[in-house]
Amino acid sequence: MATFELYRRSSIGMCLTETLDEMVSSGTLSPELAIQVLMQFDKSMTDALETQVKSKVSIKGHLHTYRFCDNVWTFILQDAVFKSEDCHDQVKRVKIVACDSKLLTQ
Repeated sequence: MATFELYRRSSIGMCLTETLDEMVSSGTLSPELAIQVLMQFDKSMTDALETQVKSKVSIKGHLHTYRFCDNVWTFILQDAVFKSEDCHDQVKRVKIVACDSKLLTQ
């Protein structure tokens, strides 16, 4: 499912994927086990976001582009302002990818 790819495109996800690819290529790990590791990574990331992230952030900016494809929303904002309880940051351009977390556990 495309929503699983969200976490794999992060820095830690890319490093994990590269390491698993090297281990499969060298014969250290079977392809089936590498897939199981990636699926566990997706589940762990989803669980961590659901249980450990408690802060709230508001985002305001100019909506440059948006799209909805395969149950995934993508927003590109320009001159976005992020506000939380203790900080206030402005960025020139930000891409936000969002999906229904229930789809990640199916």
